[in-house]
Amino acid sequence: MFEQFIPLLMVLSVAAGFAGLFLGLSFWLGPKRPSPVKNSTYECGIPVRGTIQIRFFVRFFLVALFFLLFDLEAVFLYPWVLLYSGMLESGQALFALGEMGAFVLVLLVGFVYIWKKGGLEWQ
Repeated sequence: MFEQFIPLLMVLSVAAGFAGLFLGLSFWLGPKRPSPVKNSTYECGIPVRGTIQIRFFVRFFLVALFFLLFDLEAVFLYPWVLLYSGMLESGQALFALGEMGAFVLVLLVGFVYIWKKGGLEWQ
């Protein structure tokens, strides 16, 4: 039963072996010349000022959530639409419709949350 996976496991083990070998060699043979400049924090060439902990507005997170909400909807909804006609013939259409309804309900809850938090107001 698992004989078909032996070539895949061999390729993955050879790839992991090479990755580990070359990472180990670069760590072992690579130059180690630490200095205060190399050990300091680098922020795109700008000297560090202040603390690292910066407060972000909630709007940034809401925009990210909004993008993920509708991006993932398109990713999961499109293949489902393509396969739905096959589900009609096999008698699984009602089950598939219920599953997609639950998925859309979760998306709708996320959308209402963003709406109530003011994520759709661009001021």
